[in-house]
Amino acid sequence: MDPLVERLLKLDTCAVSDACDRLGLPGAVLGIAPMSPPAKIAGRAVTVKLVEANGRQSTRHLCTAAIEAAAAGDVIVVENPRLDAAGWGGILSAAAKTKGVAGVVVDGAARDVDESRELDFPVFARAAVPRTARGRIIEEAFNVPVRVGDLTVSPGDLVLADGSGVVFVEAARAAEVLESAENIAAREAKMKEAVLAGDRVSEVMGRDYETMLQR
Repeated sequence: MDPLVERLLKLDTCAVSDACDRLGLPGAVLGIAPMSPPAKIAGRAVTVKLVEANGRQSTRHLCTAAIEAAAAGDVIVVENPRLDAAGWGGILSAAAKTKGVAGVVVDGAARDVDESRELDFPVFARAAVPRTARGRIIEEAFNVPVRVGDLTVSPGDLVLADGSGVVFVEAARAAEVLESAENIAAREAKMKEAVLAGDRVSEVMGRDYETMLQR
Protein backbone atom coordinates (compact mmCIF):
# COMPACT_ATOMS: atom_id res chain seq x y z
CA MET A 1 0.00 0.00 0.00
CA ASP A 2 1.02 3.59 -0.61
CA PRO A 3 2.66 4.56 2.73
CA LEU A 4 0.85 7.90 2.84
CA VAL A 5 -2.51 6.21 2.27
CA GLU A 6 -1.66 3.66 4.95
CA ARG A 7 -1.05 6.49 7.42
CA LEU A 8 -4.21 8.25 6.30
CA LEU A 9 -6.33 5.18 7.02
CA LYS A 10 -5.24 5.30 10.67
CA LEU A 11 -6.74 8.78 11.03
CA ASP A 12 -10.26 10.16 10.80
CA THR A 13 -11.58 13.06 8.77
CA CYS A 14 -11.84 15.27 11.86
CA ALA A 15 -8.12 15.07 12.65
CA VAL A 16 -7.20 15.67 9.01
CA SER A 17 -9.60 18.62 8.75
CA ASP A 18 -8.10 20.07 11.93
CA ALA A 19 -4.61 19.68 10.48
CA CYS A 20 -5.69 21.52 7.34
CA ASP A 21 -7.07 24.31 9.53
CA ARG A 22 -3.79 24.46 11.43
CA LEU A 23 -1.84 24.78 8.18
CA GLY A 24 -4.25 27.23 6.56
CA LEU A 25 -5.26 24.76 3.85
CA PRO A 26 -8.66 23.81 2.44
CA GLY A 27 -9.67 20.25 3.19
CA ALA A 28 -13.16 19.34 4.32
CA VAL A 29 -16.10 19.35 1.92
CA LEU A 30 -19.57 19.93 3.34
CA GLY A 31 -22.71 18.02 2.40
CA ILE A 32 -21.24 14.75 1.09
CA ALA A 33 -22.23 11.77 3.22
CA PRO A 34 -21.98 7.96 3.13
CA MET A 35 -24.74 6.41 1.07
CA SER A 36 -23.76 2.75 1.29
CA PRO A 37 -22.20 1.35 3.35
CA PRO A 38 -21.04 3.78 6.04
CA ALA A 39 -17.36 2.79 5.83
CA LYS A 40 -14.01 4.55 5.99
CA ILE A 41 -12.10 4.80 2.73
CA ALA A 42 -8.77 6.38 1.85
CA GLY A 43 -6.74 6.51 -1.34
CA ARG A 44 -5.44 8.51 -4.25
CA ALA A 45 -7.99 10.36 -6.36
CA VAL A 46 -8.88 9.26 -9.86
CA THR A 47 -11.11 12.06 -11.08
CA VAL A 48 -14.09 12.31 -13.44
CA LYS A 49 -15.61 15.55 -14.72
CA LEU A 50 -19.29 15.36 -15.73
CA VAL A 51 -21.12 18.20 -17.46
CA GLU A 52 -24.61 19.01 -18.69
CA ALA A 53 -25.42 17.07 -21.86
CA ASN A 54 -27.26 19.94 -23.57
CA GLY A 55 -28.23 17.62 -26.41
CA ARG A 56 -24.77 16.11 -26.82
CA GLN A 57 -24.07 12.37 -26.85
CA SER A 58 -21.28 10.87 -24.76
CA THR A 59 -18.50 8.96 -26.52
CA ARG A 60 -18.38 6.45 -23.62
CA HIS A 61 -20.41 5.63 -20.55
CA LEU A 62 -19.53 7.99 -17.75
CA CYS A 63 -16.86 6.89 -15.25
CA THR A 64 -15.91 3.71 -17.12
CA ALA A 65 -12.52 4.99 -18.31
CA ALA A 66 -11.62 6.13 -14.79
CA ILE A 67 -12.45 2.71 -13.35
CA GLU A 68 -10.32 0.98 -15.95
CA ALA A 69 -7.44 3.40 -15.31
CA ALA A 70 -7.63 3.09 -11.53
CA ALA A 71 -5.25 1.01 -9.45
CA ALA A 72 -6.32 -1.07 -6.47
CA GLY A 73 -6.90 1.22 -3.50
CA ASP A 74 -7.68 4.34 -5.53
CA VAL A 75 -10.80 6.41 -4.92
CA ILE A 76 -12.96 7.60 -7.83
CA VAL A 77 -13.91 11.27 -7.37
CA VAL A 78 -16.76 12.51 -9.56
CA GLU A 79 -17.80 16.10 -10.27
CA ASN A 80 -21.51 15.83 -11.11
CA PRO A 81 -23.27 19.15 -11.81
CA ARG A 82 -26.73 17.81 -10.89
CA LEU A 83 -28.60 16.55 -7.87
CA ASP A 84 -31.51 15.24 -9.95
CA ALA A 85 -29.52 12.83 -12.15
CA ALA A 86 -27.12 10.15 -10.99
CA GLY A 87 -23.42 10.34 -11.80
CA TRP A 88 -22.77 6.84 -10.46
CA GLY A 89 -24.71 3.57 -10.40
CA GLY A 90 -24.72 -0.09 -9.52
CA ILE A 91 -22.90 -1.53 -12.53
CA LEU A 92 -20.13 1.01 -11.98
CA SER A 93 -19.92 -0.06 -8.34
CA ALA A 94 -19.60 -3.69 -9.44
CA ALA A 95 -16.84 -2.84 -11.90
CA ALA A 96 -14.99 -0.69 -9.36
CA LYS A 97 -15.30 -3.38 -6.68
CA THR A 98 -13.86 -5.94 -9.09
CA LYS A 99 -10.94 -3.62 -9.89
CA GLY A 100 -10.13 -3.14 -6.20
CA VAL A 101 -11.17 0.52 -6.06
CA ALA A 102 -11.60 1.63 -2.43
CA GLY A 103 -14.79 3.61 -3.04
CA VAL A 104 -16.33 6.58 -4.82
CA VAL A 105 -17.02 10.18 -3.82
CA VAL A 106 -19.64 11.98 -5.93
CA ASP A 107 -20.16 15.71 -5.68
CA GLY A 108 -23.75 15.34 -6.83
CA ALA A 109 -26.17 12.44 -6.97
CA ALA A 110 -25.66 8.69 -7.20
CA ARG A 111 -28.14 5.84 -7.60
CA ASP A 112 -28.49 2.07 -7.13
CA VAL A 113 -27.53 2.54 -3.50
CA ASP A 114 -29.00 -0.84 -2.53
CA GLU A 115 -26.85 -2.58 -5.14
CA SER A 116 -23.74 -0.86 -3.78
CA ARG A 117 -24.70 -1.93 -0.28
CA GLU A 118 -25.07 -5.54 -1.42
CA LEU A 119 -21.62 -5.31 -3.01
CA ASP A 120 -20.17 -3.79 0.19
CA PHE A 121 -18.85 -0.97 -1.98
CA PRO A 122 -18.64 2.45 -0.26
CA VAL A 123 -20.43 5.31 -2.03
CA PHE A 124 -20.29 8.89 -0.72
CA ALA A 125 -22.52 11.46 -2.42
CA ARG A 126 -24.69 14.53 -1.88
CA ALA A 127 -27.90 12.66 -2.65
CA ALA A 128 -29.34 9.35 -3.78
CA VAL A 129 -31.81 9.52 -6.67
CA PRO A 130 -33.22 6.92 -9.07
CA ARG A 131 -33.07 9.25 -12.07
CA THR A 132 -30.71 8.27 -14.90
CA ALA A 133 -27.90 10.35 -16.37
CA ARG A 134 -29.05 9.47 -19.90
CA GLY A 135 -29.70 12.62 -21.91
CA ARG A 136 -28.88 14.77 -18.88
CA ILE A 137 -25.16 14.56 -18.12
CA ILE A 138 -22.13 13.28 -19.99
CA GLU A 139 -18.47 12.76 -19.18
CA GLU A 140 -16.22 15.57 -20.38
CA ALA A 141 -12.91 14.13 -19.17
CA PHE A 142 -11.24 11.95 -16.55
CA ASN A 143 -8.02 12.37 -14.59
CA VAL A 144 -8.26 16.15 -14.81
CA PRO A 145 -8.75 18.68 -11.98
CA VAL A 146 -12.37 18.71 -10.78
CA ARG A 147 -14.40 20.84 -8.41
CA VAL A 148 -15.75 19.21 -5.28
CA GLY A 149 -17.59 21.71 -3.15
CA ASP A 150 -15.34 24.76 -3.09
CA LEU A 151 -12.16 22.72 -3.58
CA THR A 152 -10.17 21.79 -6.66
CA VAL A 153 -9.19 18.12 -6.54
CA SER A 154 -6.42 16.88 -8.82
CA PRO A 155 -5.54 13.33 -9.81
CA GLY A 156 -3.29 11.81 -7.16
CA ASP A 157 -4.54 13.96 -4.30
CA LEU A 158 -5.34 12.08 -1.09
CA VAL A 159 -8.97 11.37 -0.19
CA LEU A 160 -10.31 10.31 3.20
CA ALA A 161 -14.03 9.69 3.79
CA ASP A 162 -15.82 8.34 6.84
CA GLY A 163 -19.01 8.84 8.82
CA SER A 164 -18.17 12.49 9.49
CA GLY A 165 -17.68 13.43 5.84
CA VAL A 166 -14.93 13.84 3.26
CA VAL A 167 -11.55 15.59 3.25
CA PHE A 168 -9.04 16.07 0.47
CA VAL A 169 -5.32 16.67 0.82
CA GLU A 170 -3.21 18.13 -1.98
CA ALA A 171 -0.56 15.59 -2.95
CA ALA A 172 2.28 18.12 -2.58
CA ARG A 173 1.29 18.87 1.05
CA ALA A 174 0.30 15.35 2.07
CA ALA A 175 3.29 14.51 4.28
CA GLU A 176 2.98 17.83 6.13
CA VAL A 177 -0.76 17.44 6.69
CA LEU A 178 -0.45 13.84 7.85
CA GLU A 179 2.26 14.68 10.36
CA SER A 180 0.09 17.45 11.80
CA ALA A 181 -3.02 15.24 11.86
CA GLU A 182 -1.16 12.46 13.62
CA ASN A 183 -0.02 14.94 16.28
CA ILE A 184 -3.58 16.19 16.78
CA ALA A 185 -4.98 12.65 16.94
CA ALA A 186 -2.41 11.61 19.54
CA ARG A 187 -3.20 14.61 21.73
CA GLU A 188 -6.93 14.01 21.50
CA ALA A 189 -6.43 10.33 22.34
CA LYS A 190 -4.69 11.35 25.57
CA MET A 191 -7.55 13.71 26.38
CA LYS A 192 -10.06 10.92 25.84
CA GLU A 193 -8.04 8.62 28.08
CA ALA A 194 -8.08 11.26 30.81
CA VAL A 195 -11.86 11.62 30.58
CA LEU A 196 -12.36 7.84 30.68
CA ALA A 197 -10.07 7.73 33.72
CA GLY A 198 -12.41 10.09 35.54
CA ASP A 199 -10.93 13.55 34.96
CA ARG A 200 -13.53 16.28 34.65
CA VAL A 201 -14.22 16.97 30.96
CA SER A 202 -14.31 20.73 31.58
CA GLU A 203 -10.76 20.55 32.90
CA VAL A 204 -9.48 18.20 30.21
CA MET A 205 -10.89 20.25 27.35
CA GLY A 206 -10.02 23.51 29.06
CA ARG A 207 -6.32 22.75 29.28
CA ASP A 208 -5.33 23.26 25.67
CA TYR A 209 -8.16 22.20 23.37
CA GLU A 210 -8.85 25.69 22.06
CA THR A 211 -5.16 26.27 21.26
CA MET A 212 -4.41 22.84 19.74
CA LEU A 213 -4.47 24.17 16.20
CA GLN A 214 -2.01 26.97 16.84
CA ARG A 215 1.34 26.35 15.20
